[in-house]
Amino acid sequence: MTNQQIAEDLLVKYGENVNSFEEPWGLLTFTTNRQNIISLLEYLKKHETFRFNFLTDLTGIHLPDNEGAEFGVIYHLHSLENNVRVRIKVFLSQDDLHIPTAIPVHASANWMERETYDFFGIIFDSHPKLIRILNIEEMDYFPMRKEYPLEDATRQDKVDALFGR
Repeated sequence: MTNQQIAEDLLVKYGENVNSFEEPWGLLTFTTNRQNIISLLEYLKKHETFRFNFLTDLTGIHLPDNEGAEFGVIYHLHSLENNVRVRIKVFLSQDDLHIPTAIPVHASANWMERETYDFFGIIFDSHPKLIRILNIEEMDYFPMRKEYPLEDATRQDKVDALFGR
């Protein structure tokens, strides 16, 4: 089974709803939309040849300069039988950070979705318990968003000469 075979099969099944196919380091990577992600995950899991039955990772990304698609949810799937991996990306607008939960397809998505919510603020619709798991409940921001300056401008103890400036 090759990346080309997988890509061709997905294009036949989903057409324009899968796009931006790439192969960085041999890993088939493509993009879909939130309306098709659950169907796509089910299809890849139940496919008689592919059998992508292991959700290796699910995480978020924040690209503030990517207007209209500032946030992304990234899924890494592994076919244990074929020893093949794929990466699926779904991009969301900062004005609508909702995506369906993948728990009905992969139960392991539960904690990964909670972590992604905790750090990026992406809301997984129909998640059974979407609460913070690593940060305190009272936290009113999402620390992995690129919305904050890299340095604290109010610090008084910095000597620029010590930092090569």
